[in-house]
Amino acid sequence: PPAHSRNDWIGPPDKHSNLRPVIFYVPPGESPLERRLREARQEAQACDQRFWSRHNRAFSQEKEEFIYSRLKAKGLEMRDETGQKATLTAEEMADFYKDFLSKNFRKHMQYNRDWYKRNFTITFLMGQVALVRALRWLRWKKKNV
Repeated sequence: PPAHSRNDWIGPPDKHSNLRPVIFYVPPGESPLERRLREARQEAQACDQRFWSRHNRAFSQEKEEFIYSRLKAKGLEMRDETGQKATLTAEEMADFYKDFLSKNFRKHMQYNRDWYKRNFTITFLMGQVALVRALRWLRWKKKNV
């Protein structure tokens, strides 16, 4: 982002996680509470990035292995005579999706619990920052009246 920017910047989606990375604005004179909030947001972003990168890589790899094994069981190759990638029916893929979600249920539940904890902390910190800013604004207004 340009040096004069006073906002967070959001980048294009990551090719592994599909999440859009955020470059957080650091205001001059950032208070310790504001720094804690920014760092909590950065840590939440990093955790999400790690989880979804691993999850999406595992999903893609297992999906390719599933398709390969099903096509092989049918006596088919990964590509047909015209060079097009062979596909499975929606019902066959539904079996894979169901199995993948069942197998990763505990990981998703743990991720969701952690996500809620992190976001509750961020929301609490945002409330504190907003309150401090409001009080600071009221004191400034009272002093200038």
